[in-house]
Amino acid sequence: MKSLSVEVTKITLVVGLSISAVSCSNESKTSSTGIQETPGATEVSQTQTIAEISIDGSSTVYPITNAIAKDFASQSKSAAPVKVKFSGTSGGFQKFCAGETDINNASRPILKAEIAACNQNNVRFIEIPVAFDALTVAVNPKNTWAKDITVAELKKIWEPSAEGKITNWKQVRPSYPDKPLKLYGAGDKSGTFDYFNEAIVGEAKATRKDYIASEDDIALVKGVIENEGALGYFGFAYYEDNQAKLKALAIDSGKGAVLPSLETVEKSQYQPLSRPLFIYVNAQASQSKPAVKQFVEYYLQQAAKKSGTVGYIPLPKEAYNINSTHFYQGKFGTVFGGEAKFNLTLDELLRQEAKF
Repeated sequence: MKSLSVEVTKITLVVGLSISAVSCSNESKTSSTGIQETPGATEVSQTQTIAEISIDGSSTVYPITNAIAKDFASQSKSAAPVKVKFSGTSGGFQKFCAGETDINNASRPILKAEIAACNQNNVRFIEIPVAFDALTVAVNPKNTWAKDITVAELKKIWEPSAEGKITNWKQVRPSYPDKPLKLYGAGDKSGTFDYFNEAIVGEAKATRKDYIASEDDIALVKGVIENEGALGYFGFAYYEDNQAKLKALAIDSGKGAVLPSLETVEKSQYQPLSRPLFIYVNAQASQSKPAVKQFVEYYLQQAAKKSGTVGYIPLPKEAYNINSTHFYQGKFGTVFGGEAKFNLTLDELLRQEAKF
């Protein structure tokens, strides 16, 4: 996939400022740059070997990180082993903020409770946006009746009050046939779970419980492929990799139905399900473990290419260059204030970052 247009290169300033906000702590001090500095960052788990790089977190970001890790390992026989797993963004942050992993893949920004956990364990983190995602709502190709869906209809399907009640496609829209509705969605340890529910239902943890849930996007894709009446949501890369077996629904947020794509994300048209993807790096590990530093440097060099290759939307080259500068400078924290921001255009993100 190609990089974003000139319009979207505004995000470079976003990324340039993105490491300059704070992870708060009662014992922190503020430097002249406005960054909160917490002394005594924790060491990573002593059960790890000094050379091993441990990564967990989002299954959405997993394809990017895993592709880069494989290339990193193939560059040299002496390259450090990289273990990439996925337990969901929230599950990954639990390990990361306990100092058990070096890097956490995240499909949403770090939350206040997670910042507090990191502070409690003296884990300083460097927040690095790596790509954009168009969170995709998909159905089975045998579904001939649905081509688009409104945000209001998605809320009607997924809100807690729908549990045990909205079970048929005809209940979603009267023109739809009388067919069973089978739902597949992210598990509650997934950043996608938080983001989707916040954007569609209005609250990160508010959703019905009678659906097939998994932190593994591949399992969700498989469920939709195997069930004619299915509707599911997952990262765009998983849709693109299986688009011959899936059908994406255009999302209507009030300005007309829009399909997920590079162009619609680029033009800020695919709302409210367009979102940035991140890696969070343990700052102490990047200083004390040369392998971690080398891997992150390599990651920043390859992120644009690999995010496009696996089906996501790369940031502009300048954004990765600025990320590299801030990584070398060891700037840490988050610009998102501990909230899972959603439904923001790139211009709005730019204005938000300009406040810092």
